[in-house]
Amino acid sequence: MKRFIYADNAATTKLDIDAFEAMKPYMLEEYGNASQPYSFSSSIKKALKESREVIAECIGANPEEIYFTSGGTESDNWALKGFVLSNEKRSHIVTSEIEHHAILNSCVTIEKLGHSLSYLPVAVDGTISPGTLREKLIGDTTLVSVMLANNEIGTIMPIRQLSDEAHANGALFHTDAVQALGHIEVDVEDLGIDMLSASAHKFNGPKGIGFLYLKKGTNISSYADGGAQEQGLRAGTENVASIVGMAVALRKNCRDIETNKAKLISLETILLNELSGLDFKRNGAEHHIPGNVSLSFRDADGEMLLHRLDLKGICISTGAACDNTDTQVSHVLKAIHLDESYAGGTIRISLGRDNTEQDVYEIAKAINQILK
Repeated sequence: MKRFIYADNAATTKLDIDAFEAMKPYMLEEYGNASQPYSFSSSIKKALKESREVIAECIGANPEEIYFTSGGTESDNWALKGFVLSNEKRSHIVTSEIEHHAILNSCVTIEKLGHSLSYLPVAVDGTISPGTLREKLIGDTTLVSVMLANNEIGTIMPIRQLSDEAHANGALFHTDAVQALGHIEVDVEDLGIDMLSASAHKFNGPKGIGFLYLKKGTNISSYADGGAQEQGLRAGTENVASIVGMAVALRKNCRDIETNKAKLISLETILLNELSGLDFKRNGAEHHIPGNVSLSFRDADGEMLLHRLDLKGICISTGAACDNTDTQVSHVLKAIHLDESYAGGTIRISLGRDNTEQDVYEIAKAINQILK
């Protein structure tokens, strides 16, 4: 049987075994509802409290600023729509051209409600300069949302400088940190942000769980009406097992960030060296998510590459996993003005902590066989 290589960690990651073991008791034994007053639920309440504390510590926040959600998409939707609904006046919102569609499509909805939107262009490496944001800010700009790291090309944004610009204009700042958290150091105080979105399955936690960081004092409307869960802002019985797993996975990844980074940068170097005989461009900035490698091969077909590699037991992507039914050049590649002769031959190889040097050599060998 051919060897299987998973190199699409930007789409989702393998569940950490320690996270899985921590989850099991809350699925099989400690299955009570945390909202109930009887003693059977006391251990569930404690698990939620401790998980909130762990997550808050990992990002330099206070526990009461962490709100559990179903994942990054919900957190993004809540941050933007909840903020808009909490403010009676029509407002101006600024975001970037290369955001995840959870942000971009939320902005479309917000625009239909009568609010105005501005979209920040990016440089050829996907970065946004503070000056570019400054030009878009106007008197009634109330919110700026820029992702911490791009999911397709891995570029890490200068969030602190951008949030300083927003605050100087009286606007709040939200960042989609779904692709970044657990892979680079994230401290909400250092970043100077008011809201942050995260999703557990991007850092070896379970799918279907995430959180929204809301800086104390941030005015936002409830996401779901119902019970009093999540300080009355997000109704619904808590997914305790997944919350526990998320906290364990995040703590473990944050603990090992430097070790994982060094390993992944080394694997990237091997991959690029092994592909040096081909005509390709690497997309994104030098300051990028470790292991996120977006490559565009001249006059190639990215979809063909994906399927040919799949036949060899290798999983990669042509871009964002949520867009895999769309074979057009992505909005991110268009925004960085990638030459058409390269854009169609774009693939994303996203390496994770479980990948090995052998994986990388085999991936490079397969690509060379296909394209030479």
